[in-house]
Amino acid sequence: MIAGMWVRSTMAYRASFAMTTFGNFAATFFDFVAIMLMFSRVDMLAGWTLPEVAFLYGLSGTAFGLADLVIGSMERLGRRVRDGTLDTLLVRPAPVLAQVAADQFALRRLGRVTQGALVLGWAVSRLDVDWTLPKLLLMPVAVLSGCGIFCAVFVTGAAFQFLAQDAAEVQNAFTYGGTTLLQYPPSVFAKELVRGVTFVLPLAFVNWLPASWILGRPYPLDLPDWLAFTPPLVAVGCCALAGLAWRAGLRSYRSTGS
Repeated sequence: MIAGMWVRSTMAYRASFAMTTFGNFAATFFDFVAIMLMFSRVDMLAGWTLPEVAFLYGLSGTAFGLADLVIGSMERLGRRVRDGTLDTLLVRPAPVLAQVAADQFALRRLGRVTQGALVLGWAVSRLDVDWTLPKLLLMPVAVLSGCGIFCAVFVTGAAFQFLAQDAAEVQNAFTYGGTTLLQYPPSVFAKELVRGVTFVLPLAFVNWLPASWILGRPYPLDLPDWLAFTPPLVAVGCCALAGLAWRAGLRSYRSTGS
């Protein structure tokens, strides 16, 4: 209901909505422009061609765009904790998590989703891949699972803000910073970092592992191929842990005392 209210408010000014959506599209597209400029000087990046890197970009960009659309407002929780306006959400007959996620719901974020999907479509059309049924099915599964993983990161970061109160930039380092990291091949980075985003903060399951299997690329950690099909399980596990973190953070909330 809250999200619907914001959507109706946005659509009351359709020209403004169109311009802000296009602005969101253009701003994120510059990330891919930087990649294209890089490939204007080199033929490959750590053995990966431009369509293959674009495939990574499209998977992570679309997954993150969906998560940002659905639950991106969680980054504003710290402000509500500091000024005490979270109290108004606690007395309403609706889950606090859903209210925070729907607060100032920004439909313009569809621009990021559209941009990521277009790059993904372009990459698929340029890749020299034998598209079997498992590979075709794995793509939407990876996107939806990646969305779930990023949603879990958003919620966990919001839960941390119950303690830190001013940690939006720390949260952004793992959300926006995470999707930027995933736009590049895993072979570009040190193995310690690859291990970290595989076993500690499992962002690698958003696109690195499924894309490596689809493209026939070896993963730097020499992991079994069947892990490429585990993003749904990883997403469920991440969401469960994020839910526990959220409940613990909410129980620790003591208002501002004013």
